[in-house]
Amino acid sequence: MEEPPYRRIAADLADRIASGEFARGARIPSTRQLTAEYGIAMATATKVLATLRERGLVEPLRGVGTVVATAGVGRAPDPDREQVVAAAVAIADSEGLHGLSMRRLAGQLGIPTMAIYRYVADREELVLFMIDTVMADNPPPALTPDHDGWRACLEAVAQLQWAMYRRHTWLAQALSFTRPLPAPHAMAHTEWAMRALDGRGLDLNAQFTAAVTVANYVRGTAVNLAEEAQAEQDSGLTDTQWMAAHGERIGTVLADGRHPLMARFITADDMVWSLDTLFEFGLQRLLDGLAPLLR
Repeated sequence: MEEPPYRRIAADLADRIASGEFARGARIPSTRQLTAEYGIAMATATKVLATLRERGLVEPLRGVGTVVATAGVGRAPDPDREQVVAAAVAIADSEGLHGLSMRRLAGQLGIPTMAIYRYVADREELVLFMIDTVMADNPPPALTPDHDGWRACLEAVAQLQWAMYRRHTWLAQALSFTRPLPAPHAMAHTEWAMRALDGRGLDLNAQFTAAVTVANYVRGTAVNLAEEAQAEQDSGLTDTQWMAAHGERIGTVLADGRHPLMARFITADDMVWSLDTLFEFGLQRLLDGLAPLLR
């Protein structure tokens, strides 16, 4: 999705402030000047200045206009890599990976876009650090296979990962099981799941395959979360509201009698359906399937 013009222009001005083109207390272009310079509407120019004010980069000065903030902002100390990654995670959480660009991140931090490359080599490395930060914040559960059993361990780590994906809907899209990024804390989840299966009759290859199969099931279901969040953002409707708005059309399709079981399910008073239901049902059946393979 293309970045909104006001956000792109705000990032450009933030770059110019951070580079020193606009010194502390210097007047920045007015809304009228922004419309002329960038070819945008007055409402868009107003949003540009509002965005810069929200970030603390500019402030209004009576009789002058909007100026670069003079206290505690503008030329703040450079962030460290942890702060850069945390800001990237926050942007992705609110806008998805499509909303995360180096320019957008730099504007959020109030530093020039090229300064981001002092902390990461490229966008791929930034996403790697984001993944590992989220994983580090969610270490494997405090269970042991000897005390709690292999099934409780795998169930707990799968539910932990599902909760992570719910909080960070971009994460499932960022992870790959065919081209995995070297994220140590993500590897720790796989190692922990393999340990839960160790000594139960599976060779090392089967242990790894089983552990990754569970993780891939969780991720594969979680990919829907990003699509769900994007659809809600685009339409302004939750899934429940969308179903209510389209219920009549769905009912019309089912009324021809060719799908009687679907019709009965959809119209039942006790119908239960959600991604959480899908996840939990599938997880239990997957663990049921592993059970006969283990001692």
